[in-house]
Amino acid sequence: MKKQLLLVSSSRCKNGGYFEHCSNAIKEFFGPMTGNDKVAFVPYALKDHDGYTSVVSKAFLDMGYKIESVHTHKSPKDFIVDPSVKAIFVGGGNTFRLLNELHKKGILETIRAKIQNDGIKYMGSSSGSNIACPTIMTTNDMPIVMPPNFNALGFVDFQINPHFIPGSLMPGHMGETRETRIKEYHEENNTPVIGLTEANWITVNGDKTILHGERDSFIFEKGKEVRMWRPETELVL
Repeated sequence: MKKQLLLVSSSRCKNGGYFEHCSNAIKEFFGPMTGNDKVAFVPYALKDHDGYTSVVSKAFLDMGYKIESVHTHKSPKDFIVDPSVKAIFVGGGNTFRLLNELHKKGILETIRAKIQNDGIKYMGSSSGSNIACPTIMTTNDMPIVMPPNFNALGFVDFQINPHFIPGSLMPGHMGETRETRIKEYHEENNTPVIGLTEANWITVNGDKTILHGERDSFIFEKGKEVRMWRPETELVL
């Protein structure tokens, strides 16, 4: 079954509203839905599930889509496999908490099967994009909880570092840059890493992976020079 993914670096950009910077891309990705169709929202990356759902529901309703959160169902698994669910959106927050909750609720494999076997659409933002990768090992987040392991959904064959910022954060800053962190990752691992800058998103349609947005992102491969990935071009690894 052909994979259809929309992987966004951040839900907000600059001073814009929630998904304002990529609302047209979201509408193009999801396409038209009937009155009974739903987008299953996974809010587990944040602690306040009700508050998070309220923000997401308003933003998606403005785009013409009905959001229903998995946390409002006694059995999130049963809801995800319901025929009315046409897409899954996993929101951002803390990636360790998100993965841990997916394990606790027993829906990691359910989400994977719905995307890979049934062909429904998957959208992730920030940690929701991290979860689409083979592991969560290139997240920016602190391990505030410990999931059973770091393995994620594995929809793509690369890692994502969302909110990527090249270079130092400020003059005289002595902490590690993102490039340094990714180099450390490649000292122990081989999987390519995409430094996905703000205002950028990735679409996957079958075997075609394309970058979109306002600026270049970065491709890191073990033992190779960093490459720029320009918007509206296909990923080549």
